[in-house]
Amino acid sequence: MYIIIALILVIALLIFTTTKIKIHPFITLLFSAVLMGFIGGLDGNTVITKLTEGFGSTLKSIGIIIAFGTIIGSYLEHSGGAAAMATAVLKIVGERKSALAIHITGFIVSMAVFCDSGFIILSPLNKAISKKSGIPLAVLAIALSTGLLTSHVFIPPAAGPLASAATIGADIGLVLVFGLIAGIPTALAGFFWASYYGRKLVRDDEFEAIVEEKKAEIIERAKLPTAKKSFSPIIIPILLIALKSISNYPGSPIDGGTLQPIIDFIGNPVVALFIGVFIAFTLKNDKKATHFDWIAKGLKSAGIILLITGAGGAFGNILRATNLNDVIGSVLIEYQVGIILPFVIAAVLKSAQGSATVALITTAALISPLLPSLGLDSEMGKVMAVLAISAGSMMVSHVNDSYFWVVAQFSNLNTSEALRGQSIATLLQGLTGIVVVAIISFIVL
Repeated sequence: MYIIIALILVIALLIFTTTKIKIHPFITLLFSAVLMGFIGGLDGNTVITKLTEGFGSTLKSIGIIIAFGTIIGSYLEHSGGAAAMATAVLKIVGERKSALAIHITGFIVSMAVFCDSGFIILSPLNKAISKKSGIPLAVLAIALSTGLLTSHVFIPPAAGPLASAATIGADIGLVLVFGLIAGIPTALAGFFWASYYGRKLVRDDEFEAIVEEKKAEIIERAKLPTAKKSFSPIIIPILLIALKSISNYPGSPIDGGTLQPIIDFIGNPVVALFIGVFIAFTLKNDKKATHFDWIAKGLKSAGIILLITGAGGAFGNILRATNLNDVIGSVLIEYQVGIILPFVIAAVLKSAQGSATVALITTAALISPLLPSLGLDSEMGKVMAVLAISAGSMMVSHVNDSYFWVVAQFSNLNTSEALRGQSIATLLQGLTGIVVVAIISFIVL
């Protein structure tokens, strides 16, 4: 049992060094991996071998996809494409349902744009809608933030679920399809809380302009791309990836047909996102900027995610090299914890250190060796494990989460209001998410 106690202590150390000492997760994950390797009885050479193998194999499967996703996000951000998407949804839904429109927009935008950036980009639109429609800004803010956060943790090509799926070895197409199924009711839980509680936080007509000037100017001055062009870099890759997964499902009309090789190629996440990148090139509307500039900004965002993802893969590979799986498996087999364990670990990590992405990657690394013990080592079991981790990584967004402060400051909410609005919304979303995932698991497993 000492190795279980050691793992608990190492996780506690990881949380402490990340949250209290403020050491970057990339370093803490690698240090924890090395420490756990020696505790697990591995010699020095084996520790280094497993560390580098885990790092390299994880990035081999996911690195290019994450890079392409962040490039698409960069083009949507700097071209004003995200604002164009919001405007299009608003026209369809109507001004009276502006909160729902901004919620749907956030859900779509965050598949490619990090939720922090997405909120900043759409914040001026939130303020304009609030002044024009009379809907309290708090309603729009929480509706937008919960829509953004849902796809940020549930739906590829967002970096977090991509990295989690790669670490666990889940099929990305299936994660996308079932992530959408689980993500929609999870997102709506946040929207309903925004509608209920946000109306209690009626603000004055005067709102502080906290939005970064540069991004505000881009939205105001640039000629926005059309809605069709703005949606295309996200929607087309998603459709291609989903089509590949559906076509490979036993009994599908396409399965084994002449179109199968073509669909398998263009539906591969690397190719699908690459196509999305070329579509995103059409969004460039700033003559002073170059494609090189916007691509470089996207790759800069990808760098940190890739390093943390690789470190998480290294940690998981070290754990697999020890006898941890057999020991924990013998303990867990009696309790039938299934998808609850990954959910709980992700929720604890998220609440403790603030970053949903770190919670996704770290939990995936910890859970991956335990999948057989949890009864989740089948293809669908791996998908459900990823989604359970996603649900856990939503709860709870509070004062140690940078996204919490983005939502609060850009919406003129004080800390108490943000805690009651944003934090409770993410708690309800996480609980809704795991209930939905449990129901799906009961059907498909």
